[in-house]
Amino acid sequence: MTDTPFVLPFADPRAKEVSLSGGKGASLATMTAEHLPVPPGFVITSAAFAAAVDEEALRARSRAKDMAGAREIVAAARPPVELVTEHYAQLSGLVAVRSSACAEDSEGASYAGQQETYLNVAGLDAVLEKIVECWLSFFTDRAIFYREEKGSLEDVAMAVVVQQMVDSKKSGVMFTVDPVHQRKDRMVVEAALGLGENVVNGEMTPDHYVLDRKGAIKRSKVVAAPVLAEAESQQLAALGQQLEDLHGCPQDIEWAFDDAGDLFLLQSRPITTV
Repeated sequence: MTDTPFVLPFADPRAKEVSLSGGKGASLATMTAEHLPVPPGFVITSAAFAAAVDEEALRARSRAKDMAGAREIVAAARPPVELVTEHYAQLSGLVAVRSSACAEDSEGASYAGQQETYLNVAGLDAVLEKIVECWLSFFTDRAIFYREEKGSLEDVAMAVVVQQMVDSKKSGVMFTVDPVHQRKDRMVVEAALGLGENVVNGEMTPDHYVLDRKGAIKRSKVVAAPVLAEAESQQLAALGQQLEDLHGCPQDIEWAFDDAGDLFLLQSRPITTV
């Protein structure tokens, strides 16, 4: 398929296709098309991965549970260097390189956390290296076990997102419903200073806020000084409502405020537990 693109910027309508961009990439492209505050970036599509490996050999190794053999095939693969170089040159500063599985986040499975994300990546050589590392993360023992349980070992489609980093002053996650108490009239926000990844991976204890649908803070559990101001919680609630309307279901959102106080949207995926 010579006309299948190997690299697509978020702004390209084709990037909204999950089969090309994976769940994460397609979501970022969809939100970019809606003029939401998504940092710029591009997707190395599943077609680029398919062209870089022997897919049939990879499926055969996966079926045989020969993960060392599968990883050997992937480790030898090379991303489309010229295209990545061209699109990377349009970004500035540090970037995040994130895996985006094409089977990601169906109703029966959430692939969040199954594959790798690399933050604060500097320079083209490092970006190319991390793209291959993301491809490799699709073939860890844990990822294969999960795919066997929830998906299919035949599935080897994998995309990678490269996105400009936000210099986060404060960041975190937001659920547009209360997933624990199953309340749709509440939103839940976890917020910390610095990078949101510290909240996602549990390295930092965040503040915990329960908001009404307009963003008023109804309850909070603050670690030190409050991270979130009421004006910011209102901005988050408005963004959450917008995303819920756009996607048609409750959302799990990663967000960040920069030094200037601007709000950025880093990711949004359906909540599969409500």
